[in-house]
Amino acid sequence: MICVETQHFNLTRIILLAIGLWPNEKSKFRKFQAILCFGVLISFVIFQLTALTIAKCTADYIKIFSSATFFSIAIFSYNMFWINGHHLKNILQQLQYFYNELKDENEVAIFKKYGHYFRQCTIIFILLGICWMFIITLLPIWPQIFGSVFYINESQLQSQTIQIMTEYFIDQEKYFYLILLHTNAAFCIGVTTWLGMGTMIIGWFIHICGMLTITSYRVEQIMTTKMSKNINLKNQIMIYNKKIFYAVEIHYKIMKFCKNTSSNIKYSHFLLLICTVSSFSLNLFGIFRNASLGDNEAILFHLLCSFALFLYLFVANYIGQEIINHNNHVYFTAYNSQWYNASLHAQKMILFILLRSSKACNLNVGIFVGSLECFASLIKTSVSYFTVMYSTEE
Repeated sequence: MICVETQHFNLTRIILLAIGLWPNEKSKFRKFQAILCFGVLISFVIFQLTALTIAKCTADYIKIFSSATFFSIAIFSYNMFWINGHHLKNILQQLQYFYNELKDENEVAIFKKYGHYFRQCTIIFILLGICWMFIITLLPIWPQIFGSVFYINESQLQSQTIQIMTEYFIDQEKYFYLILLHTNAAFCIGVTTWLGMGTMIIGWFIHICGMLTITSYRVEQIMTTKMSKNINLKNQIMIYNKKIFYAVEIHYKIMKFCKNTSSNIKYSHFLLLICTVSSFSLNLFGIFRNASLGDNEAILFHLLCSFALFLYLFVANYIGQEIINHNNHVYFTAYNSQWYNASLHAQKMILFILLRSSKACNLNVGIFVGSLECFASLIKTSVSYFTVMYSTEE
């Protein structure tokens, strides 16, 4: 007996607790923590947008919006989890219910295997997030380190280190380190929000893939189980019908769970995708524009942002493709089974699985359906917007 929340989602729980978003923690401290983190993100985007008042050219506007849209993704993600906290709690309870309903040792092993896959994915994304934050937070300090060696002027250093245009309506040279602290805090909270949101959603759908695999296993076991000669035909039919009923039941519950999970995040995730595509195009433009100017720090900054956005789009669509593939496997398993050897009643129940698995079981986000084809379309759209901006600049 395992607890899905504490064993499979333990690392995600720690991440979300750090920013006050874990749905099972509703203390006053957690609420204060959530308000503080959300306030840091909101205020940082506001101070970026106020820089529009001092922007002098189109390139400055693009630079401002490239970073503002990037942080807006974290704001949408934070807001989505904050508002839908009760839905997140229900989803975790539903996964625990699925596990408690498993009786076969092989089915329990399949569930644990997919839970192990999820933990491995979480560890990989945490390491990537730590490396990303380490590079970003040290990026403004590198010129300071080299400046102490080569005796570069302090004002020259500060002009080199600010990669994000902001306007605080104060003396930015005097309060440079406070502004840097605000920037790094926003980066850390934003990346932590991305990690928490991403790993939680990945965990849901990896477990859905595991349950679909269990459905395929149950369908395979229906017709491959050999009956004893001592069992009469009536009892044999009852055993077949019982096994088929369990397969039909779990597949129905999974389809309903996947639909409800997608509907809870559909509109919020749709806004995230729009913001991600826009930010990806703007950061691609930032890479090529700063490459022509020879600004290596700015190139690295936009390159890291573009990599994070590309990875987000790929992982979100890849997990959607995996759900489609697992659902198709249920269909082919039922279709290729020896259904013709079963009773007429059993054949009708197998037909339920064929009909349901022939329907879409996917990650539906507004007009987008998570798949590798959708990923290619989004990247193509982002590159098209970048091409238009770059040609206009030229």
